[in-house]
Amino acid sequence: MLTRTRTKNPAVLSYYAMRRAVGYLALSLPFTLALGAIVFALLGPGHDLPRPLLERSISDYYYTPMRNYYVGGLCAIAAFLICSRGYELQDEITGYLAGAFAFGVALFPSVNPYGGYTAMQVDIGFVHTGFAALMFLVLAYICIFLFRKSSPETLLTRRKRHRNRLYGLCGLVIVACMAAMVGLTIESSLRAIPPSGLLFWWESLALAAFGIAWLTKGEGFLKDKPHHQIHAS
Repeated sequence: MLTRTRTKNPAVLSYYAMRRAVGYLALSLPFTLALGAIVFALLGPGHDLPRPLLERSISDYYYTPMRNYYVGGLCAIAAFLICSRGYELQDEITGYLAGAFAFGVALFPSVNPYGGYTAMQVDIGFVHTGFAALMFLVLAYICIFLFRKSSPETLLTRRKRHRNRLYGLCGLVIVACMAAMVGLTIESSLRAIPPSGLLFWWESLALAAFGIAWLTKGEGFLKDKPHHQIHAS
C-alpha cells in the first residue's frame, strides 16, 4: 500500500506525480487546444482568428492544426489510466477499461464538422461517440466509488473525509455533464441540425472535474498533514 506521508521513496513520489500529471493534462487539454488553434490561425496566411473561434466540441480539434496535440494528450491520459493501481483487482481492471476507452476516443475520430465525409467515417464517428460516453462513465465511477476507498486498517481523517466529498462531487459533475451532452446530441439528431457549441463547454467541465479529482488523488489538494500516518488517498 502507498502511504500518504512525506516519503522519499522514488516509486511512491513518481506514482503521485503520475496522478498529478493526469490531472494537469485533463484540466489543460480543452484550453490548450483552443488557444493553439487560435495561435495557428493568427500565424497563418490570413493572420485572422479562426472561424468559428471555438470548435463545437473538443473532438473537432482533430480537424485543426492541433490534431497531434489532441491525439497525443488523450493517449497520454489513457496510458496513465492503464498504469494506475488501487486497493483491489477491481480498481486495476477499471483503470484498464478507462484507458482503453480513452485510446478509442483518440484513435477513432469524430465526424468532420466541415463536411466531405464518407459513410464509413460516419460509422467511425459513432464508434468515437460510444468510446467517449463509456470513458466519461468509467471516470465518474472511479471518482464516486474507487477514489473514496480507504485502507481498512487505518483511521479516516478529516482531510480524507473532505477528499471523499470532493471525489463524489467531481463524479456527479461528470454524470451531469454526460446527461447534458446526451441531451444536446439527441436534440441535434431530432432536429437534423449540427450539435450545439455548448458541447465544448460541457466536455471541458467534465474533464475539469476529472482533472481536479486526479490532482487531489496525487496530493495536489487536501493533502494530509505530516502527522497523519495513513494509507488512505
